[in-house]
Amino acid sequence: MTTHAPQAAHTVTLPGSLDEAVAALAAMPAAVPVAGGTDLMAAVNSGLLRPAALVGLGRISEIRGWQYQDGHALLGAGLTHARMGRPDFAALIPALAAAARAAGPPQIRNAGTLGGNIASAAPTGDALPVLAALEASLVIAGPGGGRREIPVGRLLAGIELLHPGELIGYVRVPLLHAPQTFLKATGRTGPGRATASVAVVLDPARRMVRCAVGAVAPMPLRPYDAEHWVASLIDWDGERTLAPEALTAFGDYVAAACIPDPVPAPEGLDGGAALTGQAPGDGTLPPAVLHLRRTVATLARRALGRALA
Repeated sequence: MTTHAPQAAHTVTLPGSLDEAVAALAAMPAAVPVAGGTDLMAAVNSGLLRPAALVGLGRISEIRGWQYQDGHALLGAGLTHARMGRPDFAALIPALAAAARAAGPPQIRNAGTLGGNIASAAPTGDALPVLAALEASLVIAGPGGGRREIPVGRLLAGIELLHPGELIGYVRVPLLHAPQTFLKATGRTGPGRATASVAVVLDPARRMVRCAVGAVAPMPLRPYDAEHWVASLIDWDGERTLAPEALTAFGDYVAAACIPDPVPAPEGLDGGAALTGQAPGDGTLPPAVLHLRRTVATLARRALGRALA
């Protein structure tokens, strides 16, 4: 179905299936796919984007639910944050449900989708650190009914990108049946964009702790050394408890890995710091960055503590 917006030359196509949407994008290379439109319309309203055509994904029912597949949950990219925040989904993937509930005010949660959160790849996207910690993968739909799968981290890092005419169809998430948490800090009371977020996932079968930090860099960060260190301290066959000192050390380890100390500038080369407003090249962090590091440390400590509890 194709309609034409009044007083505009823009074309809006409303396919009924994922393959029809891919075909529409292939036929109109300048078209932009849109689901909830929470990020796209903000870009349009601010004048940053003027799409020549839109391919609406709201009528594709096959990507609005989920199914079980080989020990994984296959999540449709059209799942809204509101749907993922419900109790039945929370029983399946608790950390992703918590991120969905924290995604913003009701109007955003009702419209915004999982696939849109990934495709926009905004550093503050709440679902992104959870998917990174879960080591989720993306099922990409391409022309001619083609499907390919890539790790979500490779897309967010720009190592692998969507080809022309491709769409994120599904997100494949391992079902660990183990504790997992998501916490975030915002700059104000109530729903808001994250200044920092942390997802922690326990994997008892592999005796691993997986952690991802969001909003402090262009993509979620995995502090692998901190993960391996704290996993070695956990009694996986016992009560899985850690001393408060170990939890604090883990938080500091994660924060220092994600927000490291700057390398001191060679002598005589930091004179421009006063002109740029940056910290001097003495290896110290500005107060705002130190505050952010403390925030990450607190979130990481609390997230792991809740997962272990």
